[in-house]
Amino acid sequence: MRILFIEDEDHLREALCRGFREDNHEAVGASTGTEGLRLATEQSFDVIVCDILLPEMNGFQICRRLREQAIWTPVLMLTAKDGEWDEAEALDAGADDYLKKPFSYIVLKAHVRALARRGAKTTSWASDVLRAGDLILDRRTRRCARGGTEVELSKREFDLLTALLSKPGEAVAKEDLLRSAWGDDFNGDPNIVEVYIGYLRKKLDAPFGRHTIETVWGFGYRYALEEAVS
Repeated sequence: MRILFIEDEDHLREALCRGFREDNHEAVGASTGTEGLRLATEQSFDVIVCDILLPEMNGFQICRRLREQAIWTPVLMLTAKDGEWDEAEALDAGADDYLKKPFSYIVLKAHVRALARRGAKTTSWASDVLRAGDLILDRRTRRCARGGTEVELSKREFDLLTALLSKPGEAVAKEDLLRSAWGDDFNGDPNIVEVYIGYLRKKLDAPFGRHTIETVWGFGYRYALEEAVS
């Protein structure tokens, strides 16, 4: 299990990370809201444990931003001892559970395990959302957004991008892209792939100063895992 702890109290954060590592889990810590949000959006976690009062960005804001970006990792919010309003706002912001401070380490572990099980059950649903950096592709609604800005794509463009994002960082053969977007019975000019790759670059890269869709000469195309910014 991989857990992200977003907590500005150094002693508590380090103790939690150490405890979960000793239990053979991978634990990552963040001391500010901004750092926590960056890690939560750039890396994959089974559970996120997040304090409310954080430097730069509070826990409510982090949770809302994650849900807006279609990141459904279960979030456990740490609330004040008598924080009924905190608990209500945490759930309204998209948190899955909350725990009052001070808390028992044993109880915290039980909450984290329960959230991890719940998250595992939603894996098939979450897989409908493909992400690469700040690019989101929702296969259920057929919507695409970069950095929170919605980008309108045609059916061919959407299917072509889906094929690329299904193997992020890997070279995808031109023939495979052609089948994914046009089907096995397509008898037209195979160079249509280049035309539509150009459309995607104009919509997804150029307006945002990116270079994410790379040409793999003599083979096909690749969606870069690390997005170059011009």
